Amino acid sequence: MRHAGPADEASLDREAEETICSVQNSHECSINAQMSPASNATITSLPEAVRSLIHDGDVVAMEGFTHLIPFAAGYEVIRQRLKNLTLVRMTPDVIYDQLIGAGCASKLVFSWGGNPGVGSLHRLRDAVEQGWPAPLAIEEYSHAGLANAYVAGASNIPFAVLRAYSGSDLVQHSERIRFIDCPFTGETLAAVPAVQPDVTVIHAQKADRKGNVLLWGILGVQKEAALAAKRCLVTVEEIVDDLQSPPNACVLPSWTLSAVCCVPGGAHPSYAHGYYQRDNFFYQHWDTVSRHREGFNAWLQRHVFGTENFAEFRRVLDESISEQTR
Repeated sequence: MRHAGPADEASLDREAEETICSVQNSHECSINAQMSPASNATITSLPEAVRSLIHDGDVVAMEGFTHLIPFAAGYEVIRQRLKNLTLVRMTPDVIYDQLIGAGCASKLVFSWGGNPGVGSLHRLRDAVEQGWPAPLAIEEYSHAGLANAYVAGASNIPFAVLRAYSGSDLVQHSERIRFIDCPFTGETLAAVPAVQPDVTVIHAQKADRKGNVLLWGILGVQKEAALAAKRCLVTVEEIVDDLQSPPNACVLPSWTLSAVCCVPGGAHPSYAHGYYQRDNFFYQHWDTVSRHREGFNAWLQRHVFGTENFAEFRRVLDESISEQTR
């Protein structure tokens, strides 16, 4: 697993960024506690945000398509040993393979699953096929079906209607996909229940000191997932005085969010548009790491349970990279 640039320089850069963000988090928590309305997002640390917002048995959506995938938050959920979660994601890839393999999930709601450009998710397959480390129920939709379910959830209506699933045998394996007749045209349309997570977790590029969040690049369904949820946790690359958002940008206002956490690099190994590139080697090497239970558990113990936070995780990851490339 490699990163761009020398490992020692990258580590020094991250340490500096984490120090700055730690000061920002501490200062902002104090300001929010004294001045911000209760309905606005609190700027806090990632461990504290996970501890206060995500609970055993919750329905949790972690969204981000291609980039801005909230890996740092996923590691913290594992580190806090949360259990019995229903995980929702349009494209559950490595982030959910990790959570499922760590025993955090009892159900997966999804529309595609795999390690992009590499192959299967071995921990997901082991859970579904062998019940290890725990049985995993699955609820599958098409991309359009799940995207519209998020839209319905964000709109606070009970279900979404779409022209889909004609000729698909997926409906034979799901009681959640149904058909209704349009009251205006008589046309038969598909209906799927709204998705309204207890918690949505996303990663973004920037937040300002009031807790407003700016995203750009490929958005996926982050906006809809955030607005559909009862609570929303956002990790960001940096906290700034002014978002300087360009025209037509996606800005999530503070009052739609619960917590904002400054976690530089928090989308790694996915990329953050404008900040860093995708770590393709990580995805390739994950196939080896996750293929067998023993190797996966060893990786998890060293990199996640053996570290206190994301900054330490990245330091240990750099060490393991150096060992592999000697």
